[in-house]
Amino acid sequence: MSDDGKRAVSVIGFIGSVFSPWYAWSGRRNPQNHVCLNVATYGPGGRFTMTDRGTAALRQEKDTLTIGPSRMHWTGRELVIDVDEVSSPPLISRVRGRITLIPSAITGVELALHPRHQWRPFAPTARIKVELTQGHDWEGHGYFDANFGSAALEADFDFWTWGRFPMRDRALCLYDATWRDGTQQDFALEVSTSGEAREVSAPPRTAFARTNWLVRRETRADPGTRPRQVLPMLDAPFYSRSVVETRLMGEVTQGVHEALDLTRFRQPLLKPMLAVRVPRRAGWTAS
Repeated sequence: MSDDGKRAVSVIGFIGSVFSPWYAWSGRRNPQNHVCLNVATYGPGGRFTMTDRGTAALRQEKDTLTIGPSRMHWTGRELVIDVDEVSSPPLISRVRGRITLIPSAITGVELALHPRHQWRPFAPTARIKVELTQGHDWEGHGYFDANFGSAALEADFDFWTWGRFPMRDRALCLYDATWRDGTQQDFALEVSTSGEAREVSAPPRTAFARTNWLVRRETRADPGTRPRQVLPMLDAPFYSRSVVETRLMGEVTQGVHEALDLTRFRQPLLKPMLAVRVPRRAGWTAS
């Protein structure tokens, strides 16, 4: 998020693009054949890129992940993301430039959201510098994590919400998941700027306004208060990303929030809709 709160960016590197209809239609047999660097910018000049690429586009090295013309590189102190993508309809254009994320510290935390799914919050507190086309030239605060699993998300989960909320001298990360068997798995992780992490008792789950697609949303909030959306980011039939304001432990904060309805995502009719926004490019020749 930019320091002025008017712009934001999200970048996800996928090996096995979990929301790609092409990966689902393939039977998810080969994750390396469905890779993607998903870049979404928000605010004036916002764009969305999510090209599903084949094995020829993937190169994995110790400190670098290359997917087609784009790459992520860890320098030892910074995550440098070089972007060269084409955005999806309705605004089709090149999205190029560099994003640099500078963590204040790296945590050693790994948490099991489910026996087959793990979450690794590398750097909940970081600075970010964005230098992209469409006027996205700004600095702000950022976050860096990873998820991995051995099964499809919709096979094990019905619903989850995630949020990262900056606080005065720390960040609070929230992950609340509902398994398909009804089990509730809730995490509240407090991380200092020096990377020290501990699980804490967070305020209760609190519902707030549904999205335009009527995806239900909830996050934590102090009793007697209600979260509210302050910046829309991504609104899909099964997924929501937005900047949300809430009050946690007496402190008002604004952070990025996600809600994922995997019961909806399981519906076959959604896949052709997604294919419009997630084009497939199986072949790749490096220049």
